[in-house]
Amino acid sequence: MSGTALMVLALAVGTYAFRLVGPVLHGRVELPDRVRVLLSAGAVVLLVALLATGALTEGGEFAGWARPAGVAVGGVLAWRRAPFVVVVLGSAAAAAALRAAGVP
Repeated sequence: MSGTALMVLALAVGTYAFRLVGPVLHGRVELPDRVRVLLSAGAVVLLVALLATGALTEGGEFAGWARPAGVAVGGVLAWRRAPFVVVVLGSAAAAAALRAAGVP
């Protein structure tokens, strides 16, 4: 078996194991409230970091001002609980309008 196939198989087994652990351990392991709060905060931090790197960079360089402005418009619309389609279209429209106006 080649090294690549072995690595793919190992990743598949690991992924299946992670997916199986949740249902198997549900009800058997009780997490303290502090751990639940920290896990929730950690998830938010990871999502914000992903949002920041996707919104601000392209190819290791600053993406320009139109993309972060579009993301900000989408964030405000999501915060105001607009429907998902409105959030996506509003964000895209804001970025497109800025790019049409010459903002990089």
